[in-house]
Amino acid sequence: MIHDLSATLEAILEAPALATEFPELAAADVVFGRPDSTFQPPQQKSAIDLFLYDIKENLELRNNEPVVRRHNGQATISPPPRRIECSYLVTAWPQDPTPPSLEMQEHQLLSQTLQVLGRYPTIPDQFLQGSLAPPAVALPPAPHPVIEPPPPMIAPMVNGMKSPAEFWTAMGNQLRASFTVTVTISVPFMDAATATLVTTRHLDAGPFDGEPDRLTQIGGEVVDQAGVGVAGAVVDIIDAGQRVRLRATSDSDGRYTFRRIPHGAHTVRVAAVGFQVLTQALDVPGQPEEYRFTLTPN
Repeated sequence: MIHDLSATLEAILEAPALATEFPELAAADVVFGRPDSTFQPPQQKSAIDLFLYDIKENLELRNNEPVVRRHNGQATISPPPRRIECSYLVTAWPQDPTPPSLEMQEHQLLSQTLQVLGRYPTIPDQFLQGSLAPPAVALPPAPHPVIEPPPPMIAPMVNGMKSPAEFWTAMGNQLRASFTVTVTISVPFMDAATATLVTTRHLDAGPFDGEPDRLTQIGGEVVDQAGVGVAGAVVDIIDAGQRVRLRATSDSDGRYTFRRIPHGAHTVRVAAVGFQVLTQALDVPGQPEEYRFTLTPN
């Protein structure tokens, strides 16, 4: 994601609309080299160098709450991303030997770069590249959504490089005018987990002077060995008594629902065209994974 951030900053500084407002900046290349004694900007062309020198987590923005999205019977749980600050040292490297002096050209390029970056407290979506760009397909809403804000950008950073002289000495180069731009991005460190939603609902019914019958609504899914839902599978509770015929048929995604099942031990029989009949024990109420049945092809 960090390389996508660098590409995003490059897109901002190379936007075609800058050609009229900032012609000198528009004519310069954007590079990401280390400005040491061997650094050489492009020949016969000015350059703006953005050297990534610091990467750290912003602990003030840390969030420990996962994002849960429910859609079409599936729940996707995304661990919260880390907020990572990326700091770039911005320097200008003019190449035009004609008046005004190289120093004045350097100051002009730095000024224009600062004006462009400073106008965006947060980076607009139109510039975001790669993994930072908004998804092409809208994600299903979360019940308690955590809004991912556009990446905030500070240029120049107030508490940027602490000791420029020591930095340039370490680089083996002469001290140059510079400023720091810092962008905070969200970096996921763990993959999201997807699971099938299971419906469980309890109902007590029966005579008020005795022990009531306990009924439970459950829901699950029927899948093949690849985990793909099996449509049209018949799920029977074959020992639940004769008061209610307990049969359900899976939908196009392999999901099924029983509205009322008596508590206790039962036997489930699952049949579908092209698959072997599955018979297994089932305790109600049970764990969500117990309501998922995997069929074997004939």
